[in-house]
Amino acid sequence: MSKEFDVVVIGAGPGGYIAAIRAAQLGKSVACIDAWVDADGKPTPGGTCTNVGCIPSKALLQSSEYYEHAKHGFKEHGIELGSVKLKIDQFLGRKNEVVQQNNDGILFLFRKNKVQFYSGKASFDGKADNGRYNILIDGKDKGSVSAEHVIIATGSEPRALPGLEFDEELILSNTGALAIPAVPKRLGVIGAGVIGLELGSVWRRLGAEVTVLEAMPKFLSVADEGVAKEAAKLYAKQGLKIEVGVKVGDIKTSAKKVTIKYDNAKGEEQTLEVDKLIVSIGRVPTTAGLNLESIGLTTNERGFIEVDEHCHTELENVWAVGDVVRGPMLAHKAEEEGVAVAERIAGQHGSVNYDLIPNVIYTSPEISWIGKTEQQLKEEGKKYKAGQFPFMANGRARALGDTNGFVKVLACAETDEVLGVHIIGPMASELIAEAVAIMEFKGAAEDIGRICHAHPTLSESLKEAALAVDKRSLNF
Repeated sequence: MSKEFDVVVIGAGPGGYIAAIRAAQLGKSVACIDAWVDADGKPTPGGTCTNVGCIPSKALLQSSEYYEHAKHGFKEHGIELGSVKLKIDQFLGRKNEVVQQNNDGILFLFRKNKVQFYSGKASFDGKADNGRYNILIDGKDKGSVSAEHVIIATGSEPRALPGLEFDEELILSNTGALAIPAVPKRLGVIGAGVIGLELGSVWRRLGAEVTVLEAMPKFLSVADEGVAKEAAKLYAKQGLKIEVGVKVGDIKTSAKKVTIKYDNAKGEEQTLEVDKLIVSIGRVPTTAGLNLESIGLTTNERGFIEVDEHCHTELENVWAVGDVVRGPMLAHKAEEEGVAVAERIAGQHGSVNYDLIPNVIYTSPEISWIGKTEQQLKEEGKKYKAGQFPFMANGRARALGDTNGFVKVLACAETDEVLGVHIIGPMASELIAEAVAIMEFKGAAEDIGRICHAHPTLSESLKEAALAVDKRSLNF
C-alpha cells in the first residue's frame, strides 16, 4: 500500500529539495524522490548543481585560481615559493569532498524539516485516483507513494552534438570535464557559454592550451556589449583562445585525440587537434522515465513541461519547476520557483520576479549582470543614462592586486530608476546582490549613490558607478 503525503517532489536538485523543505515548513507532509547515487550506491541529493555542476565547478575554479596565483601572482606580494607542483588526485579529491559535504547537508536538512527522502527513480503510475497521484519508486527505496500535489523538478542534462555521444573520456560533458585525470596538453571546447568558459578556464590555469569554438557571431551576446568586449580582451590576455562565428563540421576521434574540422568566421576551413573535447552547447530537460503519458501530461517540441506563470501544469495539482520548464536554466531560478510553488500549495501567494534573476560567470574576472543591457535599451528606444567606474580606481581592488574590469549602472533618463547593472571584475558574483535588491524595490541610481558603503570595499565601485550616472563620481 502506498504511503500518503500531501506533497511529493520528484527530484532533489536546487528546485526540488528547496520546494520540499519549504512545503514541510508550511505544515505539509512531504516526500522527495531522487535517483542520484555515488559509485557505492549512496544517495547524493542535489542534482546536477551539487554533483556535476555549480558546486564542483566552483571548487575547481577556486583551486585552479590558487594554483595560478602560486605560480604567477604571489611574487608581486613578496612571496617566493620555489617549485609549485600540482597533485591532480588531491585537486580532484577536494572537489569530491566539497560535493559530498553538500550532499550530506541536504540529507541533514531533510531530516531537520521532517521531509521523507526516497532514493530511487520516480515514475507516475496512471491518472489521479480520488484526487491523488500514485508514484512508483524503483531503486534503493523501492515501493510507491501517493500525494495530492506533485512537483516535478527533474532538471536537465547536457545536449550532445548530433552523431557525437559523450564517452566522458575524449568527448566530455560537464561531468567528464570535472574529472579529467591528468591535465591535457590541448583542450578543445565547443560553446563559449558559462560552462565552456568556466571549465576552459580551470584547465587553462593548470597548463592546458585551450581553444573555445563558438557558433554565435558575437562573443557573450547575452551580456552587455561593453562587458563582453572587456571579457574577450582579458581572456585573450590570459591565453584562452576564443573563436566566434565558427561552423563546426566533422569531428573524428582516435585512440588519444580528437580532430575537429570547422569553418572560421571568414569561411576558411580549419582543423583543430586536441587531447580532449568539452561539448557545452546547452542542456535539455530531463523527463525520460517519468511516464508522464500515464497521467496525460505532455512535453512541448523542445522537451519542456508547459506551465503557466505560477509553474502549474495543465493538470490539477501537478507542478513543475527549474530546468524542466521555461526560463533560464539557473539553480537560483529553480530555488525561487520551488519556494513559490510550495507557498502556493499552502494557500499563500508565492511569487518570482523573472526580470530580476542575476546572471553570473565565475571566471577570472567574474562577470555578473541584472536587468537590461545597453543594446536592449537602445533597441527599445528607452532613454537612459549610463555611469561606469573602473576597479583600477578602487582602493580595495588595488590592495587585492585585481584591478581588471568595471561596474556599469544604467538608469532611466527621466526617473533615475535603475534599469540594469553590469559588473566584470573581482567578486562580481557577490556585488550583484545589492543591485538586485535596489532594483526589486524600484530604487534609483541616486539611492545607491547616497547609501554609505564601507571603505575600503569593492562595493564602493557600485556606488561610484551610480554617482557617475549623473557625472559626479568622486574617485574617478
